[in-house]
Amino acid sequence: MDEELHERVRAVISDVPPGKVSTYGDIANLAGAPSPRMVGAILAEDGSDLPWHRILRANGTPAPHLADEQLARLRAEGVLADGQKVDLRTYRWNQEEPEGGLW
Repeated sequence: MDEELHERVRAVISDVPPGKVSTYGDIANLAGAPSPRMVGAILAEDGSDLPWHRILRANGTPAPHLADEQLARLRAEGVLADGQKVDLRTYRWNQEEPEGGLW
């Protein structure tokens, strides 16, 4: 994988603020990654220092193997789920202008 792309994905994820969520697809679009799956792979490989819990699937649900911890972390930031699903209309990060100023 291209190191520059890897760092762009990490930078976009870092910009998602507390109390907001984004989707793997949103991050891929902002970073110029070819697919949301690549974002997931980067998080799995090199995301422990990132706010990984703020990244959800396109339907607003967490990854099943991380659901309990992810939803607990989001709840601590004020992001409430209805069962296992976060309302993206309410909590989705408006990414028009990344806070990090990378672009």
